[in-house]
Amino acid sequence: MDREYSDALPGGVARGRGAGLNPGNRFEGERGLRLHVLGEHLDAVTAESPDGRQVRTEVFDDSTRRLINRVDSPDLPFHWTINPYRGCEHGCVYCYARPTHEMLGLSCGLDFETKIIAKPDAPELLRRELAASQWRGEPIAMSGVTDAYQPLERRLRITRRCLEIMAECRQPVTIVTKNRLVERDIDLLTTLAAADATRVAVSLTTLDATLAARLEPRASAPRDRLHAIRTLADAGVPVLAMIAPIIPGLTDQEVPALLAAAAKAGASSASWVMLRLPHQVKALFFDWLARHAPDRAARVEAAIRSTRGGALTESRFGARMRGHGAHAEHIKRTFEVFAKRAGLSRDVPALSSSAFRRPEMGGQMRLFG
Repeated sequence: MDREYSDALPGGVARGRGAGLNPGNRFEGERGLRLHVLGEHLDAVTAESPDGRQVRTEVFDDSTRRLINRVDSPDLPFHWTINPYRGCEHGCVYCYARPTHEMLGLSCGLDFETKIIAKPDAPELLRRELAASQWRGEPIAMSGVTDAYQPLERRLRITRRCLEIMAECRQPVTIVTKNRLVERDIDLLTTLAAADATRVAVSLTTLDATLAARLEPRASAPRDRLHAIRTLADAGVPVLAMIAPIIPGLTDQEVPALLAAAAKAGASSASWVMLRLPHQVKALFFDWLARHAPDRAARVEAAIRSTRGGALTESRFGARMRGHGAHAEHIKRTFEVFAKRAGLSRDVPALSSSAFRRPEMGGQMRLFG
C-alpha cells in the first residue's frame, strides 16, 4: 500500500503521538487556510531524534454555557452525555471522534491530541442543570466522545469535580475510559454504586503492550487497564470490558484472550465495537500502518474493507458499530462464544434513578422537591 500525503508534519513525526499527519479541515474551501502544527508549536527545546520531535499539549478553555447533551442514536444505550474535554491526549490513531475537532476549525490529526479544549466551568454548569425542575435524573454517559480520564485530568480535575456533584445527587452515570486514572475516584464511584447509579466500561484493544503504545500512545498500558478493572470490581463498582475497537486483520485474533483477561480481572460483562474510519481518519490510520506495520498494511486494509462492503466506514445505525459480511459475522460469533465461555455474556442491568436528589444551589434549601 503506497500512499503519500501532503499533510506531513513540518518537523517530522511527533514523538509519543498517534497521528503522523495533520490533515486540512474538511470544512475548508479549496483555498481555505490549512491548520497545520507549525514550527512554533513544535518543542524548540528538544532536539530532533530518530523518534521524532516533541510536541507540547496546549489547553484552551471552552466557554460553553450548556453541558448535558441530548443523544438520539438508536444504537447507543444512553440518551444524555457530557464531555469535560474536546480532543483527547491519548492520541488513539483510529479514534472515530477525531473529525469533531474540525468543527472547531482544527485538524483531526495532531491537533486533536495536542490542542485540547477543556471545560473548566463544567461542574458549575452540571450543578445548575441537575437542579433544573425538568431534569429527572436520567442516566448520563460521561466520555461519549473523548476520554474524561485523559492525562490532563490528573492536573485539571474537571471530571473529578463533576463526579463529586453526581455522587452528592446520586445522579446515574456511566463512564468509558482507557486510563487507570479512574481508580483515583473510587470513593465517588463506590458511593454511586451503592445506589445502583454507576457503571464503568474499561476499553481494551490489545494485550500487546508494544502495539498498544503505538496505537494509543498516551492511554494506560493493557496491564494497567486490567488493574483498573480489578480495583473497581473489588470495590463493588460494576465494570464492563469494552473490546473496542476490534481492528480486522490486526487485533481480531485477540478477542478470546481479551475476554479471558477481562473476566479474570473481575469484569462482569463485555461489549464490542468494530473499527470504522470516517472522513480523514482513514489517512491517519493508513499512514500509521505504513510506519508501524508496512508488511501487514495491505492485508489489514483488505480485512477492514471486508467488514464494510468494500468501504472503510458507514453511518447506518447498527451497522456502523458492527459492520456486515462474512468477516464481520465471524468476529461477532467469536465474541459471543468466548464471552459466554468467560461468563461475560450477561445482560447489563439499567442504572437506577430512584435515589436521585436535586443539588442545592448557592447553599439555599429548596422549597419544593
